[in-house]
Amino acid sequence: MSGRAESKTRLVQLKKGMVRRVALVQEPHLRRLDGCSSVYELANFAVAANVKLSKAAEQRATGQTLDYDDVYDGQSEWHLLPPIDHPDEPTRCLVSGTGLTHMGSARDRQAMHASSEAETDSMRMFRWGVEAGRPESGKIGIPPEWFYKGTGNLLRAHGQALEVPLYAEDGGEEGEIAGIYVIAPNGAPYRIGMACGNEFSDHRFEKRNYLNLAGSKLRTCSLGPELVLDPPFESVPVEVKVERAGVALWSKIFRTGEQEMCHSLENLEHHHFKFEGHRRPGDVHVHFFGTDCLSFGDGVHLEDGDVMQIKPEGFGRPLRNPLRVVTGAPTLVKVTSL
Repeated sequence: MSGRAESKTRLVQLKKGMVRRVALVQEPHLRRLDGCSSVYELANFAVAANVKLSKAAEQRATGQTLDYDDVYDGQSEWHLLPPIDHPDEPTRCLVSGTGLTHMGSARDRQAMHASSEAETDSMRMFRWGVEAGRPESGKIGIPPEWFYKGTGNLLRAHGQALEVPLYAEDGGEEGEIAGIYVIAPNGAPYRIGMACGNEFSDHRFEKRNYLNLAGSKLRTCSLGPELVLDPPFESVPVEVKVERAGVALWSKIFRTGEQEMCHSLENLEHHHFKFEGHRRPGDVHVHFFGTDCLSFGDGVHLEDGDVMQIKPEGFGRPLRNPLRVVTGAPTLVKVTSL
């Protein structure tokens, strides 16, 4: 346990047909907000008004409620969206992540790529993080490993399938917590909260050569169902589970958060937002903080229909996504010269 109480303010995004709404989680209900159709809109109002996002949400709470069970189970006409997106321009949401932040991630990567007892580049980079990834507050530490995941078009919500495309060799869960950010009109980044996430990668392709890491990340991923405002992030237990035909196939609990990582949150955020292109006013950023646990590392290969569940303590209801393997033969993508 982190020693802090669970955040009282958690938000979801909902859609019914073409209508969108934001709602406060007040178990077992969802209390709809008035005057905003997206978390993005609400966050930008909070920045402009110089108020906390939690206060902005509470000011807009109405008396209209929904049964959370029905929405969560897909039995309502209202459906869950990812807890953050750019509602007008999905490509203005950048999805990225940081690897080798946890001891287990370095150990698994070493085992995946080492052909001898010699130190791999992965272990070397992890060691640098241990030595200089947690500088004094206000100081700049060593950069972490950073990767690009894609844009908001690849974000999936709770209950939606994560796809293994035709060109992929595999697909496996990566249970993580992601930081959620908006960029203010003056270019200042604001962390509006954190969310449970399944970063989802092609580990079999990556295992062939660690230089395949970049390509292995270009896949769908999921967030949610809830955006947690100002959550505890010192030492968070995360339960990761894979089900096959309704039966638990594999499960494990690991811990994430600043006490469990070789880089401080401040250092991770600095090295992401130091790039001018990552501080473009109006953009949204989703940044995965890494994991310490993979079913692939235990020899599990997911199959079509398997369900992946990610459940960090204090982050609301679990994130569940089925795996869908796209079938058929890949076709050549031809480029035409103009």
